[in-house]
Amino acid sequence: MSKTSLVLRFFFGAFRIIPPVVRKSIFIALFRLFYHVSLKNRMIVIHNLVRAYPDRRLSDLIAIAKGVYRHVAIVAAEFFDILSMSRENIHEWLDVTGLEHYQAARRKGRGILFFTGHYGNWEVMAAYFGLAIRPAYIVYRSLDDPFIDQVVGRVRGHTGNQLIAKGGAARRIMRLLRQNEIVGILIDQNVSWREGVFVDYFGRPASTTAAFATLALQSDATVLPAFIYRRETGRYMFEIGPEVELRRTGDFNRDVFANTQKLTAIVETYVRAHPDQWFWFHQRWKTKKCQVPADYDGKTK
Repeated sequence: MSKTSLVLRFFFGAFRIIPPVVRKSIFIALFRLFYHVSLKNRMIVIHNLVRAYPDRRLSDLIAIAKGVYRHVAIVAAEFFDILSMSRENIHEWLDVTGLEHYQAARRKGRGILFFTGHYGNWEVMAAYFGLAIRPAYIVYRSLDDPFIDQVVGRVRGHTGNQLIAKGGAARRIMRLLRQNEIVGILIDQNVSWREGVFVDYFGRPASTTAAFATLALQSDATVLPAFIYRRETGRYMFEIGPEVELRRTGDFNRDVFANTQKLTAIVETYVRAHPDQWFWFHQRWKTKKCQVPADYDGKTK
């Protein structure tokens, strides 16, 4: 066994021996402390909320911000439980609605493109796919820290899902969709203007990946929304939405833009329903339209 594997085993073992209720309390306390001592991250969260909800009182937004920290703490604490999940116990974590949309999509035989965001406990949702529905292929961006990246990769692979590194994945994804496989992509983060299109998100232009709409249009795969949120009981509700009908006018760039806007609007609907369960730490509006060269005639306009 390699040194890295031994460290991973110890790392997980140290947290997993702590009872889940106690572990969550510890993480919540740590993130509450983090809220107060890390000015930079706190201001990013509050700044994003102020931009998204310009008509809300600051006191309300601060309350949401504190809820965001609590939510992320719970997600982090629950991450260590994924290795204990199985077909037999996964249903103890969540309720599911919309499986009929998935089943209808499978019957079409064109492959399925699921889109979601960093909302609720997306890791538990992925685990449910692998254990209770069908292992999926998840597109991801490698984390900056190799150790953490390896930890996350081990957990995600435990339930049967396979990871596809973000860079240069288009051909492989197209091949998988032709084989009627499931591919999941998170579409709620900022990208550079070269990679995205500017669509409306909470009333502001947000550079959003054009890759998902491009793949959907080129592959003719069935597009389904998949989102999970925590209810007051602590159990999750996992919702698979109906197929999203894509716009296909023959003007490819305009169709990419229109469909990316349509999908982003669905993401926003979920975030507005439970704003404390979205990852507001992320600088969603970091890329600006003014960064696009004036003579650029690509699909970001």
